[in-house]
Amino acid sequence: MELTDRQKLILTLIIHEHIRTAQPVGSRTIVEQYDLSMSSATVRNEMAALTEYGLLRQPHTSAGRVPTEEGYRFFVGNLVQKSGLPTTTRRTIAHQFYQSRQDVEQWLRLAASVLANQSQAASLVTAPHSEKTIFKHLELIATRGRQVLMVLVLMGGEIRQQFISLAEPVSQEQLSAIAAEISTLCVRCDADQMARIRPQLDALGEDILNVLLAEMALTEESATGEIYLDGMTNVLSEPEFAESEEARQALHVLEERSLLENLLASTVMNTDVGGIQVLIGGEGTWNELRQCSMVLSRYGDPNTLTGSVGVLGPIRMPYDRTISTVRFVANVLSDLVSETLAV
Repeated sequence: MELTDRQKLILTLIIHEHIRTAQPVGSRTIVEQYDLSMSSATVRNEMAALTEYGLLRQPHTSAGRVPTEEGYRFFVGNLVQKSGLPTTTRRTIAHQFYQSRQDVEQWLRLAASVLANQSQAASLVTAPHSEKTIFKHLELIATRGRQVLMVLVLMGGEIRQQFISLAEPVSQEQLSAIAAEISTLCVRCDADQMARIRPQLDALGEDILNVLLAEMALTEESATGEIYLDGMTNVLSEPEFAESEEARQALHVLEERSLLENLLASTVMNTDVGGIQVLIGGEGTWNELRQCSMVLSRYGDPNTLTGSVGVLGPIRMPYDRTISTVRFVANVLSDLVSETLAV
């Protein structure tokens, strides 16, 4: 779609004003608010043309205009500023990550908090996850009777816990010895490599190994690692979410793991690390997101571990700031994964 420079300017100003106020925007408001060197009549004519193009709509006959989904898509694809975060903001965020650089869970919680605070929307971060599950460490903890807590640590920091029942009670000393043996033999091994150590184990060790292999198979089937969320209250305070149950239902996409995994697998997990993907109004596919937008990115080391970061908010979101924040946080996490977790 070819727009004149004046039409691009007016569309951009209407979007910025609607993002700020959540109200329809009139021609007089645009002229006065932004001190334009053109008349209200000229702006009205251009607004009428943008409406014919499907980029604006008029909620009521006497009302101003609001952007359509197509208007937002045109804005994001052609007009949004490609500016980064302010230097002071980047330094502050980077320092926070530096202070917690050895704690994967703290990175992810911090990433979700930073995204929510900077965008004033709901954020999601998935733990770094590998298509090929790699073993790192095993702990076996006696609880009571024949019950044992198995703690499986994978390369990348992902932790899987499971209670298992043994054929007969076993002392903590025996459990620790078996865990140490398996940890030594299997460190940095995938499931196929681990299966080959079976002849070196006694009967109990073989039983434990079988449970481990089953758990690792389940982990590989999962599309994402653990999911961290923040900022739900930010979204609920927006007019669109306060007044529409349909919009509020969009938050369930973040809370329903199967829905979210399906969404991420179909979108951002198919993109390059560091790339940005913007979903506006569900893009005709995700009905739950018809009144929302998402800004998503993939982070990590594409050869070993990757995860997703993103923000969900109303379609009327400040895309320039949100895109800059998501891109910066994804880049920070990618650096941390490459320096600390990649095999």
